[in-house]
Amino acid sequence: MKIIVDADACPKRALQLCRQWGRSYGVPVWTVASFNHNIESDHHIIVGDASQEADMKVLNSTEKGDIVITQDWGLAAMVLGKQASCLSPSGREYSSESIEFLLEERELKAKLRRSGGSTKGPRKRTEDDNRKFEVTLQALLKKKKNMNYPDGTSNC
Repeated sequence: MKIIVDADACPKRALQLCRQWGRSYGVPVWTVASFNHNIESDHHIIVGDASQEADMKVLNSTEKGDIVITQDWGLAAMVLGKQASCLSPSGREYSSESIEFLLEERELKAKLRRSGGSTKGPRKRTEDDNRKFEVTLQALLKKKKNMNYPDGTSNC
């Protein structure tokens, strides 16, 4: 098991919490970002700045049981399909049940923007987002460290 962070748009505090709790649970933290970002990480993968390049590297690096941190709902859907867990930097755990709704919402908003309308951007990150992320990440790490898969393999 490893934590993979889509670091192109991950807030600094969420990345710090990933490193902190990864070390605490003995789980390596991998970061993926374009060469335009200056990321401090023990395991950092630098990609080009082409559209979706970081997302494709995150997806290709993801294995069953991993934890992926991303704000990208499309990437989250693909990660869930690989039987990995996925969290947003604000602490929302994506699930198979919720991702379809989120993707539909994304498409509706894109359609509105294409027709000349406007949508709100993300709200400003709060300290409550940091706390929620930390609590959710800790709970997920604890659960996964104690989990064995039906095929007899372990998560670690």
